[in-house]
Amino acid sequence: MKNYFVASLVVFSCLLSSKAWTQTNETVDNRYLEDQFYIGLGFNFLLDRPMDVVQRSLSYNLQAGFIKDIPLNSRRNFGLGLGVGYATNSYYSNIKATKQDEGITYEVVSTRDIARSKLETHAIEFPLELRWRTSTPEDYKFWRIYVGAKLAYAFSTRSRLVMEEEPTVAFSNNDIEDWQYGLTLSFGYNTWNIRAYYALNPLMKEGTQIEGADPINMKVLRIGVVFYIL
Repeated sequence: MKNYFVASLVVFSCLLSSKAWTQTNETVDNRYLEDQFYIGLGFNFLLDRPMDVVQRSLSYNLQAGFIKDIPLNSRRNFGLGLGVGYATNSYYSNIKATKQDEGITYEVVSTRDIARSKLETHAIEFPLELRWRTSTPEDYKFWRIYVGAKLAYAFSTRSRLVMEEEPTVAFSNNDIEDWQYGLTLSFGYNTWNIRAYYALNPLMKEGTQIEGADPINMKVLRIGVVFYIL
């Protein structure tokens, strides 16, 4: 996964260089569009965790997609963005999920007893942004602030458990919410931009709980970087 992301960044850097050369050597386009393709890397933080639940390892996010830029003024520095993309997310913790005939059970275990316990999702995302930036037809380096919301459909949801001296166990987990939504914020200058996402609904479906204890109402806070092009 790490090698895949590094390769993606190399390709993305080449595209950014190509964009700069093109804008320097072509006629100015007064009806230009910006930031229509994106790729990002982030870290997932689990909020409102049940008692004794801790995060472990690196809970990561990878995302990429297309956002249609829709300027709303003649300067083209204020507008909307509506898009579609793909994201994969992992959430590592000390919650052990076990699949049984009657369903999936959850228990909090000592971090010494497991190597990794992960919830994993693959999702199609639908971002909507209100966009402001300092761009001009001649300058591809500019400040930007994009605020909005994101709806995601998780088409693949899995649990994976790695024990120290036992075989790895992985299975489809239907307790993870299929539809996830939240608020987004992106801001930065030129290539480097910070992106934040705050989930408005829990990661797990209503009624999911630690066996004989607290419900699992964890929400996701995601912080990372995003790169735009075109």
